[in-house]
Amino acid sequence: MKPCIAISALLFLSLLIFHNSEAAIDCNTVMKDVAPCISYLKSGNGSPSTACCSGVSTLASAASTTADRRAACSCLKSAVSKINPNVAAAKGLAGSCGIGLPYAVSPNLDCSSIS
Repeated sequence: MKPCIAISALLFLSLLIFHNSEAAIDCNTVMKDVAPCISYLKSGNGSPSTACCSGVSTLASAASTTADRRAACSCLKSAVSKINPNVAAAKGLAGSCGIGLPYAVSPNLDCSSIS
């Protein structure tokens, strides 16, 4: 299990959230939205729950500005070190929830480069 790939996957999810200037999203909001995904991300077994996918979708919709997306990216990046997710589950989470992401997952993703 490579933490960099897991970080990348979570960062990729955060890209769904960002779009413009001052961040209205805080880490508490981000973590509340992805909390239902933690057991799935840790085990990598089965499919993400409906609550998990709903949270990912809510987070993606809420991150409507660039500042929001960058803030969510930073929060998720920080959370990965505590979650220690299954790499494959983290990398495929958005797709498993039917959410298309226009960004490539990369272990070297720089949150400040998100627009």
